[in-house]
Amino acid sequence: MKINWFPGHMKKALDQMRKELVKADVVIYVLDSRAPKSCLNPEIKKLVGTKPILYIFNKIDLTDLNKLEKIKSQFKSENSDYLMLNSTQSGVIGQVCAKIRLLCKNKIDKFKNKGINITLRAMVVGVPNSGKSTLVNNLCKKAKAFTGDRPGVTKSKQWFKIASDVEVCDTPGTLYPNLDNQEVAKSLAFIGSIKDEVVDEVELANEFLKRMQKLYPGKIEERYKGANNLQDICKARSFLLAGGELDISRAAKALISDYRSGRIGNLMIGD
Repeated sequence: MKINWFPGHMKKALDQMRKELVKADVVIYVLDSRAPKSCLNPEIKKLVGTKPILYIFNKIDLTDLNKLEKIKSQFKSENSDYLMLNSTQSGVIGQVCAKIRLLCKNKIDKFKNKGINITLRAMVVGVPNSGKSTLVNNLCKKAKAFTGDRPGVTKSKQWFKIASDVEVCDTPGTLYPNLDNQEVAKSLAFIGSIKDEVVDEVELANEFLKRMQKLYPGKIEERYKGANNLQDICKARSFLLAGGELDISRAAKALISDYRSGRIGNLMIGD
């Protein structure tokens, strides 16, 4: 299975991001905690340059927290920090603004010494379906940004004031122009950052089963009454077509849906 999806609006989004980043003091980089490293777009890294970055490990209610604990420190440096959260929960705004102020402390102090209180600008970036717009909606305390459960819903930049001294800009989710690393591409497809319509659902499900056997042996069998392949999942769930033929397509969709909703368990399926 070869995955390579980079629609035209994503190139436009990267060009737009390049222009808007000039105005930003800090970048809020939203990562899906089920595959955080796979969510790091090298093209965005080039655009961000030396600006401070606040990494948001989102959807922590769906990931393997033990694995996340082992890698989270890699995202903290003199110029970056991180937060672990579920962007749908209340109380997020205080945590995010506090981190932004810490990352921009030098700039705040510089202007404060001149008697000037500045407004910090933060650009929110990330791959599609990472929860960027949901986070922005939460920060704004109302649904100002368009959201959806499929990639590519946010199409244009939107600026919002979330505190007296902090503004955020939501951006469309963007992928890499060329997904050379197919293991990364698969991880992004598993979590829904690549449109299901451009991937063969049965091939994707089979790749997911292979990944699960490697990372979480026994989890699939536990969920599907001993079944560990699509054929046996069909039998376990009675997914049958007319005449008793196995409905492999339905089993594939159910498997991926169960994973994305957390019904198989809290898993980190990619780096």
